[in-house]
Amino acid sequence: MLKIAQIGVGYWGPNLLRNMISNKRCQVKKVVELSKERRDYVKNLYPAIEVVNDVSAVFEDRDIDGIIISTPVFTHYDLAIKALISGKHILVEKPLARSIAEVEDIGKIAYNNKLVAMVGHTFLYNAAVRYVKKLIDTEVLGEVRYIYSQRLNLGRIRSDVDALWNLAPHDISIIQYWLGDPTPVSVIKRGVDYIQNGVSDVVFMNIIYPNKVMANIHVSWLDPGKIRCMTVVGSKKMVVYDDISENKIAIYDKGIDQKAVLGEKMDYDGQSYPAFSLRTGDVLLPKIDFQEPLKVEINHFFDCIEKGIDCLTGIEHARKVVEILAT
Repeated sequence: MLKIAQIGVGYWGPNLLRNMISNKRCQVKKVVELSKERRDYVKNLYPAIEVVNDVSAVFEDRDIDGIIISTPVFTHYDLAIKALISGKHILVEKPLARSIAEVEDIGKIAYNNKLVAMVGHTFLYNAAVRYVKKLIDTEVLGEVRYIYSQRLNLGRIRSDVDALWNLAPHDISIIQYWLGDPTPVSVIKRGVDYIQNGVSDVVFMNIIYPNKVMANIHVSWLDPGKIRCMTVVGSKKMVVYDDISENKIAIYDKGIDQKAVLGEKMDYDGQSYPAFSLRTGDVLLPKIDFQEPLKVEINHFFDCIEKGIDCLTGIEHARKVVEILAT
């Protein structure tokens, strides 16, 4: 059984901790939290866990195999490096770090010490996201033309990162996963700070990939309603992934086709201009067998440690996401 520690039990930390507590493959030995209120929260829920306020307690504990880091982004690099140097595998909440150089440093130390360094891009462990990936890979949609996403809400406003670094890692990681982790041709982004100087509340990002594939990402914490929606437009079909809808996936048999006309060779010969027809077919709402993505993510982390399998959200994936964010 793997011995695990967790650093940070703030906004997202309780979800990670709950999933590890219920996982029979590990024992949560220590939790580190600076806030007394959050330490008391953990003690009341899980009295068997040792709760401390000093991170050195987990780095110095030789029994601990892996550390979950769920802290503010500006602390990720320092904590990840110290954890790896102390011989611990790490799972760090997104984004892994604030720059490509930091990600590469983490990767080098993990590689040299034969340790797993994984970032918590949880949506890649979501059954609906994986369903879309299968549609793309099996060419059900045809050639992917463009993707657009909206991740909007009224709040939660943060000061340590802007809306881009807080929200867009989800969409960027999903798009990279769907497309096979390509390197973009260009990245253009524009954000505006309305509430706090220097902290963008709304950001539009446009990414151009090889083969004319375009992605547009809109993130904001100033919108009137919660939206978590992504659309993939292909040459054959289109799919909408709506994370907050009862029907997570909707496949549209829609498109625009070039009309064949009667010519000498029964093709398009002799046309002075092309003719097109609008195709509108069925809408398929497939049943998705849902399993909590965090549970899948944590089991994948353990598989990487115990079985040595390639990490889906390892250093290379994390580096490309941070590279796009930092462009």
